[in-house]
Amino acid sequence: MKKIIFMDVDGTLVNDNGVIPESAKLAIREARKNGHLVFICTGRSKAELFPEILEIGFDGIIGAAGGYIEVGSEVLLHEVVKKEYVQQVVEYFNRHGIDFYLESNGGLFASKNCKMRIRSIIEKLLIEEPGAKEEIEKGIQPFHDSLIDDEGLFREDINKISFLGSKVPIEMISEEFTSKFTVIPSTVPVFGKNSGELSVPGIHKATAIEKLLEHLNIDQEDTFAYGDGLNDLEMIEFVQHGIAMGNAKEALKKAADDITDTHNEDGIYKSFKKYALI
Repeated sequence: MKKIIFMDVDGTLVNDNGVIPESAKLAIREARKNGHLVFICTGRSKAELFPEILEIGFDGIIGAAGGYIEVGSEVLLHEVVKKEYVQQVVEYFNRHGIDFYLESNGGLFASKNCKMRIRSIIEKLLIEEPGAKEEIEKGIQPFHDSLIDDEGLFREDINKISFLGSKVPIEMISEEFTSKFTVIPSTVPVFGKNSGELSVPGIHKATAIEKLLEHLNIDQEDTFAYGDGLNDLEMIEFVQHGIAMGNAKEALKKAADDITDTHNEDGIYKSFKKYALI
């Protein structure tokens, strides 16, 4: 029986240094050979899906935390943030000294100090984990290099906004923008305390999965999903088999139907074997 599998990226498909374990690549390729469909289901926008990820081979993409759906070359959905909302966020973050970047399918547009801040995070990781130099340069460096910091930020093509940690409490940011966005905290751990993302309200990974299943005429009972973060919660609860990684947030583990090992412990491969997907 053909199944459809939804795969988060950060903390699930890739490890903390942004690198994909070989066992995960093998699991996805073998599952597709067996006739199952595998979709990326991520908070990342398409501009952040670097070649190493896409070269694994997927049947499509759910991106921007549910705001974008692509099946093959067909785009089923593409929601964008209203330009006036983008302007409000840019002005608020600049006023409060919060580093951020705007995500579109065509690029990642960074605030004045954001790229430098990401560089300092990479340098700190290299000092703390000298043995992981190759992984960090392979996984996180492409993200740094893709940031565009010399273009206007009041844009009409923005899918989502990510922000780095600062002294401004996440609760204060949430209160400011909860009427205009879904505010999700700590989606990228290395971004630090009070970091998070702002996405189009009323849209999340589960709403996108539901729309995709209807398009493909696939039953909900044939669905699997893998995740680790709070933006995976709706997805994990919606699918038939919601599986949390061993490194997942506690709230996600409690909501999940099963828990596998971490990404670095071959969690995806082991779970695919357990459920006879491979």
